[in-house]
Amino acid sequence: MAIRQTAGRDALECFAPKFAELNDDVLFGQVWNRTDKLSLRDRSLVTVTALMAQGLTDASFRYHLTTAKQNGVTRNEIVEVLTQAAFYAGWPKAWAAFRMAKEVWTEETDGDARSRHAASTIFPIGAPNVGYAQYFSGRSYLAPLSVQQVGIFHVTFEPGCRNHWHIHHASEGGGQLLLCVAGRGWYQAWGEPARLLTPGDVVNIPAGVKHWHGAAKDSWFSHLAVEVPGTDTRNEWLEAVDGVAYAALG
Repeated sequence: MAIRQTAGRDALECFAPKFAELNDDVLFGQVWNRTDKLSLRDRSLVTVTALMAQGLTDASFRYHLTTAKQNGVTRNEIVEVLTQAAFYAGWPKAWAAFRMAKEVWTEETDGDARSRHAASTIFPIGAPNVGYAQYFSGRSYLAPLSVQQVGIFHVTFEPGCRNHWHIHHASEGGGQLLLCVAGRGWYQAWGEPARLLTPGDVVNIPAGVKHWHGAAKDSWFSHLAVEVPGTDTRNEWLEAVDGVAYAALG
């Protein structure tokens, strides 16, 4: 969708018509619409950083923060951008920018976000997954649904949480089946690109495949983990997922 702006003419057409024209028709009408060169999301990040570096936290800064949010910049991303810029533009400027960004990205408590996620799945979130916490980056929750015949567990990941690389071993049969039920997450097998997971997706993981799975960085995520019956089954937990590689995922 093309960006259209009339703020210049609304405020300054009678006093500074040329400036109003340049603002509405050139800056917003042309530059912002060059989305084949740079996406609206990235243009928002550039603009917010430039304004913050000048210490401009007025109505125009709020406008561009709001626009950034509309263009897909998440709360976690704006926090990282302003934190990074603080070291180059100045700590007091970052404080002022954060105060306004906090208002634009309306704060949610963990309990509110968790409650909304819980309402999106028919299965209970369960208890904190303390027994396996050492194999996860971030907090997860576990609700055993079946421990007879076939093991079925409802696993919930907070935003940014993922388990470590691991392998389901078996001399015969074995492996795991993931049934995605709520939120957005990722699955990756060793040597393959990460796969985005949304409700309704199914992941078949044969025994012997090194892999990891977890939430997207800005979304809660839940899946059913089904233990495929086999002989001599065991899990081998390996290294944590590289943080830089994970952060590069959408």
